[in-house]
Amino acid sequence: MSLYSELRRRNVLKVASLYIVASLLLVWLTWVARTQLGLPHWAEEFVVVLLLVGFPVAIMFAWVYEITPSGLKKAVDVDQTQSIVFKTGQKLNAALIVTVGLGVVAMVADRLLPDLAVPPPPEPPAEPTVADVADAALGGDVPAEIVSFTLGNGLRVIVWPDEDIPNVAMYNFVRAGGRNEYPGITGLSHFFEHMMFNGTSRLEPGEFDRIMEANGGSNNAYTSKDVTVYQDWFPRSALEVIFGLESDRFANLAFVDEVVESERGVVQSERRTVVDNDNFGRLFEQMFATAFVAHPYQFPVIGWPSDIASWTKNDLEAFYRRYYAPNNCTLVVVGDVSAAEVFQLTSSYFGPIPPQTPPEPVRTVEPEQEGERRLVIETDAQTPLLHVAFHGGSATDPDTLAMELLLNVLTEGDSSRLHQRLVERDALAISVGSYQQAGFDPGLIYFYLTLAPDADPAAAEAALFEELAAAIDEGVGDAELRKAKNILLADHWRSLATIDGKAEALGEYEVFAGGYEALFERPGSVEALTADALREAAARVFERRNATIGVLRSAESTDDEDPS
Repeated sequence: MSLYSELRRRNVLKVASLYIVASLLLVWLTWVARTQLGLPHWAEEFVVVLLLVGFPVAIMFAWVYEITPSGLKKAVDVDQTQSIVFKTGQKLNAALIVTVGLGVVAMVADRLLPDLAVPPPPEPPAEPTVADVADAALGGDVPAEIVSFTLGNGLRVIVWPDEDIPNVAMYNFVRAGGRNEYPGITGLSHFFEHMMFNGTSRLEPGEFDRIMEANGGSNNAYTSKDVTVYQDWFPRSALEVIFGLESDRFANLAFVDEVVESERGVVQSERRTVVDNDNFGRLFEQMFATAFVAHPYQFPVIGWPSDIASWTKNDLEAFYRRYYAPNNCTLVVVGDVSAAEVFQLTSSYFGPIPPQTPPEPVRTVEPEQEGERRLVIETDAQTPLLHVAFHGGSATDPDTLAMELLLNVLTEGDSSRLHQRLVERDALAISVGSYQQAGFDPGLIYFYLTLAPDADPAAAEAALFEELAAAIDEGVGDAELRKAKNILLADHWRSLATIDGKAEALGEYEVFAGGYEALFERPGSVEALTADALREAAARVFERRNATIGVLRSAESTDDEDPS
């Protein structure tokens, strides 16, 4: 007789079949109970494990008592004429019928009973995407690929994808500069520019630069009277590494006493180089200290010597918490990136940094100047210096763009009015230049002249004021205005030709002009300016009572008579 026939005759196959059918039914009933009555989610897995363990036990039982000699001998020893399993064959048949019947009843009941299923737990909210948080489309002349958004902690982010080269420029504008300081902590903003490269709770001093350079990147930073800006340039392959480095120093800056004292010495040395031992720097510092009597623009960005020597660790930690917070920063990323990946990286690396209470606003308003101010510095100077400054407007003042055009007419290039008069015609100056301080608050319109060694500062001053008076009385000609507009527009488009220029321009307009959109309004605004607008701006600014005049000259020089 074959093994199969023997197994079937002795009910081993019947035992296996009944076990399988009963197991399937039990698994199904467990699923119904879990979904209808709220059994734990692991109930089905638990039953399946028990059944898998029990199946070989049942088969082993049937095999032992039906096939093996010891099992058959036991049946004889207990005076049984038939095997134990064979005698229970009819009972197995009955059990199979009952099992099938119970299954049918369970299926009917499942249809008739009300649905008692416990509602599934709600799906976790989907992770936000850049599309969820991006600002509304701006239209107009703003490139469509630019995306801006603000994280939950207040960090403002602007992304301008540019795939021309596989590089990235990242600028982080921190709203902390000389205007946020007061006597006792002047220069602290600039000091943090140094400290931010000197280690965190995770990185030792110098590791920031080492890691960045190892990944092909470079960096720099600068501090002004309004902001501190951190700049990174790196290949796309280092994108996540740089995000990790930047977020670490904005969250975990270390204040190690030895490092603080070392950097204090570096700043003191820098001050000696750019101010104390530099004639231009000395006069420039004293000009601001004289032109402003109330507003913190009067303080030197590098700090007064006594303040540099006396900053405390508490001063540093309080300044860091107050100003180096995500809600006080604007991050600009330009280059071979997508808005989606920048959103993911900023969310992952900068998102966990908590916001801080916003810094107190600068409430001091510089009072209107009521009379001409003068200062003279006598020192070892081979060439005298003449600086003249006037109070002007802020970055958003309507006159600021008109003044930028006018300064271009007055000092830009060899054909400019002041160069032609002071350098070429009268030979009073070796060079002449100007700049406009366009910050958060009204700043200065500043002229700086390096005079010929034997030149008379009073004569140079008189010639300068004559040309400024001509700008008020006669205005500028059409050719001069067109030239100035062409230069400004060429500079504008040239600055946007590189990822570095784009990053800097986006950040400056976002921070100072109230929105980066103004960057793309600039060409139209320049073209709209008229000669009358320039003349009116000049009339409001170039008044004697609004002027601060500084001269740096050799101590051996004789005092010149005041030309006014």
